[in-house]
Amino acid sequence: MYYSNGNYEAFAHPKKPANVDQKSAYIVGAGLAGLAAAVFLIRDAQMAGERIHIFEELPQSGGSLDGAKRPDIGFVIRGGREMENHFECLWDLYRSIPSLEIEGASFLDEYYWLDKDDPNSSNCRLIHHRGDRVPDDGKYTLDGSSKEIIKLIMTPESRLGKQTIEDFFSPEFFESNFWMYWATMFAFEKWHSAVEMRRYAMRFIHHIDGLPDFTALKFNRYNQYESMVMPLIKYLEQHNVDIRYDCAVKNVLVDTTHNQKIAQKILLEQAGEAQEINLTADDLVFVTNGSITESSTYGNHHQPAPVTNAMGNSWALWEKLAQQSAEFGHPQVFYKNLPKRSWFVSATATIKNTALDPYIERLTKRDLHDHKVNTGGIVTITDSNWLLSFAVHRQPHFKAQKENETVVWLYGLYSDTEGNYIKKTITECTGEEITQEWLYHLGVPESLIAKLSQQESINTNPVYMPYITSYFMPRTAGDRPAVVPQDSKNLAFIGNFAESPTRDTVFTTEYSVRTAMEAVYTLLNVDRGVPEVFNSIYDIRELLKAIYYLNDKKQLREIDLPIPSWVKNKALDKSQKTWLGELLQEAHLL
Repeated sequence: MYYSNGNYEAFAHPKKPANVDQKSAYIVGAGLAGLAAAVFLIRDAQMAGERIHIFEELPQSGGSLDGAKRPDIGFVIRGGREMENHFECLWDLYRSIPSLEIEGASFLDEYYWLDKDDPNSSNCRLIHHRGDRVPDDGKYTLDGSSKEIIKLIMTPESRLGKQTIEDFFSPEFFESNFWMYWATMFAFEKWHSAVEMRRYAMRFIHHIDGLPDFTALKFNRYNQYESMVMPLIKYLEQHNVDIRYDCAVKNVLVDTTHNQKIAQKILLEQAGEAQEINLTADDLVFVTNGSITESSTYGNHHQPAPVTNAMGNSWALWEKLAQQSAEFGHPQVFYKNLPKRSWFVSATATIKNTALDPYIERLTKRDLHDHKVNTGGIVTITDSNWLLSFAVHRQPHFKAQKENETVVWLYGLYSDTEGNYIKKTITECTGEEITQEWLYHLGVPESLIAKLSQQESINTNPVYMPYITSYFMPRTAGDRPAVVPQDSKNLAFIGNFAESPTRDTVFTTEYSVRTAMEAVYTLLNVDRGVPEVFNSIYDIRELLKAIYYLNDKKQLREIDLPIPSWVKNKALDKSQKTWLGELLQEAHLL
């Protein structure tokens, strides 16, 4: 397996790998990583679909890419994925998946045309004081703290170790709008890994100008399941892939002797019946280890989502694998002892009473029901005790929605603090109480909150997810297993708890697809390059642009640099007639 960039290999079709017709594949988990692995096995490794088996413990595929109308409570989305144009592996996957909406087009075509016709942006990112836009919304307000971000990027990952974000940055940094944007957009908290924050800063530096107004982002027309998962399932079904639901893999027995690792047996349980699958070296196993949505519980408008610390099958499987080899990672680093203040709860509100629409539309400056971008991403309530954020995506968000309904996704980053209006933590709240807290911050008159939060006007369903921020817990090398462990002959790990050799970032659709591609290409020796991570961090133009925007569009003469001002000004004067001067002018720094 090797990496490539540019067009040359992006459009190439690899030769059929040797002996692929004698091989079979067993994929644990039908989330995006598992589904992508199956597609790459068919498209690039040219394995017959009948020889591919996917085991999914839930009755539905998609993993964290969900969206459903639950018959007992109504519409539910546990979260949402933010995507951008340089998700190279994701778009490589979806260029081959037929659209379910437009005949003769790929999903990538459909997505591309949608964003061209209705590009994403936000007209209001931060609010406070019960519905007023924060006056300096749109600025980073970092002042001298911008140097700390540069310092983080310049610090090698190996030297950061298990440092947290709070360990690395000064208290002043956390008062900036930059941190408010960053934390709420990516779900970073102060006790999370400085290493992961560094990877994000390097990975998305080309979007530094589009972070405050979300012009960097792209979203589907509908929820993630209907938009992204259903086309993949249709493709795999047409290729006769064996997908088994309600099928939990309990263990994979691996022979780790003789300086090699060979998966020999799969132990699973389906419909209460224990089964065993004996494997040979020609039987490839792809394991999705760990899950951020494992053990989710659901409340409704009148009941909170039950709090749980249940490990769940995906974590239990990883634990059993880790016991067989130190190279299979350390799952407890990610799912044990998460701080009580962590994000655990999101909620889905379905607005039925259009009397609530003006409170949202005064922030978005857009019609909620024109089938176009609304909030463009989350709107964060900066003075919320829960640090509550909400998003209204293109409506309808579900195909089954009624025309006058609006689906809103909400989440609170802090779970241990009483609300401003509802004197409970978000984990203790019913859907109705979460609605009341949100309406209070939107500026709905207190005399109307009780009436407008009733189920006849709005139906809100909370979800409790005990491991939703596990990706970001401080860790060191080896805590996540390599996609293909050293000397492994037929076992690979896929998903966001596998360690890609690249500098890519977890908690993204791109990472799920990247690990799947790397796993398939490695175990089957597919002779085609995996697209490397977009190299914006090595582009001097992007670095100069970052300096300009991180300092709220100041020129270099206005920025405090660690050199005497006369030296800085003399150097800038000399650069004016050089190529560097041209670059500085293009970046608005001169």
